[in-house]
Amino acid sequence: MPRAAKAARFVQIGTDEVYGSLGSEGKFVESTPLSPNSPYAATKAAADLLVQSYVRTFGFPAVITRCSNNYGPYQFPEKFFPLMITQAMSGEPLPVYGDGLNVRDWIHVEDHCSGIHAVVVKGRDGEIYNLGGECEMHNIDVVHSILDAFSRPRTLVRYVQDRLGHDRRYAIDCSKSKSELGWSQQWNFDRGLRDTIRWYRDNRAWLEGVRTGAYMEYMKRQYDDRTVLMQSLSTGASSN
Repeated sequence: MPRAAKAARFVQIGTDEVYGSLGSEGKFVESTPLSPNSPYAATKAAADLLVQSYVRTFGFPAVITRCSNNYGPYQFPEKFFPLMITQAMSGEPLPVYGDGLNVRDWIHVEDHCSGIHAVVVKGRDGEIYNLGGECEMHNIDVVHSILDAFSRPRTLVRYVQDRLGHDRRYAIDCSKSKSELGWSQQWNFDRGLRDTIRWYRDNRAWLEGVRTGAYMEYMKRQYDDRTVLMQSLSTGASSN
């Protein structure tokens, strides 16, 4: 246990999912009340609260970060970016939950890592720091960007039944991290997407090594067994 080991600092890597879902306006700040909507988000919120209790009860030197959605090299292919990239790379259908209009704030993994390093070095014990990419995009717009990068038709989009507890919009205000830690993002979306696509193209052997039978079974459960939405929805989105 970090407390028994007398750790100099413990960093709890959290997620913006603990804040719940936003409407069409506003952003999450560190003081936004916790309102998790999925079992995963609830466990992450509980972990954050447990860490805070140790800070307040024992003076434990801990800091909490809450990041937005990550993308970049080495990400396991069930995640959104690598899934869409690998499907587009092979010319196979790209499964998109619901209407594809859920909004996420995307942060390149290197920016997230530099943020964690800044928290370790400059963060204050007991504080929470949001780390976001300040890059809000509809899921379907990300998919279209990936298809365009591979010169694939948008008719490859396949809308599937939305997942349970799927929050509509996340947006991170990371001004506290910028002002207190001197941290800032170095990757914009266009550069990050190009770099990520190039990495998966150059590392197909790694990709095939992790796309095992267990992975394919997961894909079938997650997407193939879901009901495909009305053809008119697919046709309408592909023409936008």
